[in-house]
Amino acid sequence: MKAAAANLRLPAVHALLDDPACAPLLAQYGREQTVDALRALLNDVRARLLAAAGPAVDAAADAVADAAPPDTTAAGLLALLGERLRAANVSRLRPVYNLTGTVLHTNLGRALLPDEAVNAVVEALRWPMNLEWDIETGTRGDRDNLVEQQLRELTGAEAVTIVNNNAAAVLLMLNALASGGEVIVSRGELVEIGGAFRIPDIMARAGATLREVGTTNRTHFKDYAEAAGEKTALMMKVHTSNYAITGFTKEVTTAELAPLGRERGIPVAVDLGSGTLVDLERWGLPHETTVRETIAAGADLVTFSGDKLLGGPQCGIIAGRADLIAKIKKNPLKRALRVSKLTLAALEPVLNLYRAPDLLAERLTTLRLLTRPAASMQALADSLAEPLQAALGASYAVTVAPMLSQIGSGALPVASLPSFGLAIRAAGAKASGNKGSNPLGALERRLRALPCPVIGRIADDTLWLDLRCLEQDRRDEFAAQLAQLAPQLQERPAA
Repeated sequence: MKAAAANLRLPAVHALLDDPACAPLLAQYGREQTVDALRALLNDVRARLLAAAGPAVDAAADAVADAAPPDTTAAGLLALLGERLRAANVSRLRPVYNLTGTVLHTNLGRALLPDEAVNAVVEALRWPMNLEWDIETGTRGDRDNLVEQQLRELTGAEAVTIVNNNAAAVLLMLNALASGGEVIVSRGELVEIGGAFRIPDIMARAGATLREVGTTNRTHFKDYAEAAGEKTALMMKVHTSNYAITGFTKEVTTAELAPLGRERGIPVAVDLGSGTLVDLERWGLPHETTVRETIAAGADLVTFSGDKLLGGPQCGIIAGRADLIAKIKKNPLKRALRVSKLTLAALEPVLNLYRAPDLLAERLTTLRLLTRPAASMQALADSLAEPLQAALGASYAVTVAPMLSQIGSGALPVASLPSFGLAIRAAGAKASGNKGSNPLGALERRLRALPCPVIGRIADDTLWLDLRCLEQDRRDEFAAQLAQLAPQLQERPAA
């Protein structure tokens, strides 16, 4: 039997609440939350003391009994209470360092907003805004009008409407224009994107009937022409944004399909997915069809994202013919899918940046990251290799290495961007096997446990930290927290 606990009597709840040291906690977290946390803490401490005083029944009980006893003084208990309250109120949404090599990382929030957009959102949070109020006439307005002029200039569209993401834009367009009718889509364009968003499924949810034409690799003009009939409500092209079909292939372009749509009186819609407003080749990136090019080719409607290549906040944009946009905006789903003032506050300054294309690569965060010279990332890696190696010690080998980044979020899926970063390998140990139990898995967990988590990727027995998304102004704060790795990682992992 273990030695009896020194003291099973704990201070009363009311006594601890009345202690002067508790006043700051009450002021910050409120009485109700503080009382609940205090009662839970006292129950846990009492359970530990009883376990230490009673017989050990298994290894877990032995561990509890052998652990250092909790400080049961008022000061000790209130210190533990403060730790609990702080931990319970830490935000679940936290900044991280994205060193995965994927610039538009869906799981890490996609596009980073430029300062102009951040400042606009802060103002929108602090002030009432003319979200749906026409200041000139003093009457109710349309929130889409806040950004419509910029989007019309940038795309050549007659009208636009904004919803909360591109999936919503596709759903709303189909429900408004094709519910009860057929929508013709090439089999080679029946995409599935992240989160199991599938074109056939969204078609069914919208109340439209999918009419597949062609084959996976080849679809011809005659396939559309033969399928178009009285039940056809829409002909739709879908950008294969997250894969590419190569080899013996055939696709009907928007420019080829548009005349058929006009002849039969059937609107032609194009889901561009990522969607870009400028020709990326200007900055040495692969060409991606722009919204303006798509509309100029004859598309009646185009849907695209605001938070991918456009570099703005999460939203979905529908641009095209004014009569079709008007019909879409009257659909009840539009209200359910509309964006808030924060989205519009962020989108407007981002669109304004496009009015100065010669400055875009400097001012638009997404484009700046995509066009970073490899030499600048190599210099950054050179400056960080030594402090990281010093923190990890002899257990790991850190080298500066070339690597390939990707754009991400389905944009230009086969394109890669030359980059540089840090390659970390376990010294004298094979790192393959279960990610969570090998040396690299242990290091990856420690990096994620830093105050600002560092997210890399493990492949080929190496932990890769691609520095494309770590800009120079973040270098010092990134380096400062590397020292916190040392205490946990000085022991050499077993081979």
